[in-house]
Amino acid sequence: MAKRFKGDMCCPPGAPAAEVSWQTLEGAEADDELAKLAKAIGHPARVRILRLLSRKEARVCSQIVDELPLAQSTVSEHLRILKEAGLVRCAQDGTRVGYCIDFDGLRRLKALTAII
Repeated sequence: MAKRFKGDMCCPPGAPAAEVSWQTLEGAEADDELAKLAKAIGHPARVRILRLLSRKEARVCSQIVDELPLAQSTVSEHLRILKEAGLVRCAQDGTRVGYCIDFDGLRRLKALTAII
């Protein structure tokens, strides 16, 4: 059985989340940001990965692979896309990389979609 990756390793406390301003939820930049986030969650496998990470502590890629019918390279690519969109964070522990939800990114996605 794989050693569990410590949740606190992946998601050390960051800067406090900035207050969401309604002014930053509209306009061309907000539209571009929402399009990027929508593209990141536009694949069922990435939605599934987000659901897995939201219910569990930090996971390494191999643990996610064990729970999905996807190759390791495919899961890694999906994690990369989610990370670039700001929906997932990661931290390295030796040779292992742990992944966890970036709740600030999810809050931003929720705020951007709330005004559509």
